[in-house]
Amino acid sequence: MTGRDMAAGQTAKGRTVTLAAAALVFNALVWGVSWWPFRQLQGYGLHPLWATALMYLMIVTGLLLVQFKAWRGFAAHPQLWLLGLAAGLTNIGFNWAVTVGDVVRVVLLFYLMPAWSVLVAWLLLGEKPTAASLLRLLLAMTGVLIVLKAPDSAWPVPQGAADWLAIGGGFSFAVTNGLLRKFAHAPGNTCMLAMFGGSGLMATLAALLGMSLHLVPGPALHADGIPVLLGLSLAFMASNAALQYGAARLAAGTTAIVMLTEILFASLSSAALDAAELTPRVLLGGSLIVLAAVLASVAPSAEKGSTGAK
Repeated sequence: MTGRDMAAGQTAKGRTVTLAAAALVFNALVWGVSWWPFRQLQGYGLHPLWATALMYLMIVTGLLLVQFKAWRGFAAHPQLWLLGLAAGLTNIGFNWAVTVGDVVRVVLLFYLMPAWSVLVAWLLLGEKPTAASLLRLLLAMTGVLIVLKAPDSAWPVPQGAADWLAIGGGFSFAVTNGLLRKFAHAPGNTCMLAMFGGSGLMATLAALLGMSLHLVPGPALHADGIPVLLGLSLAFMASNAALQYGAARLAAGTTAIVMLTEILFASLSSAALDAAELTPRVLLGGSLIVLAAVLASVAPSAEKGSTGAK
């Protein structure tokens, strides 16, 4: 191979890495600003649970049109219903929380996911936590206690439904990642169908339960909200494709670090639109949570898990 060929190969590799990183940043951008269209849809009469259900119904329909045979994988891997359940709870928690809560606070609590992964890997995969992973868990939990400690609260506990939804969504996201590792032998398109289908089904069931308890209004959408719903669905489809492209071409640690830009996009957009309060306490606690996530990303490969999609 000539020097020119080697240079061309290095250039092509560098271009691929750049495109992969850009794809992951796009994925983080979509999720980081998704709170705004969800709030717009709620203003048009569509609760975030119904928005999630309709959105994933359209995504599943699109996926089956492109890869109809994906459903056949369930015959050989019926346990994938667990993956659908975990992914569904993840989306219910995150989408509902960012619609009704302080966006930065919600995203920070959701990104306890790397810390929860320590416990999930122990329970699901039999991977005993190392001293380093326990230290990261302690660091993240310290950060969340600082975030949760409100001036008018004697104890650092969740202050409302949005906090609980964000914490539960982050834990479910960790379970989703753990199950993706556990079911790594299953076809990728079937896993994707399980996650998207589970998200739509769980959101529908949760919305129906909420209606029966008079917590969630019935599905209603003003005509002006239809373009928002369609645009959000297309954005999530594109962001998932970008995640799959980027994660397949970059190291897992690099992928996890780049995905943390979601916090940046959420913070900047919500602060600009008065949907969050960036107090010194939140910034300090958030810094510890992000530091724990970064440390998890650069940990030895034996400690790492797979990166799943919301």
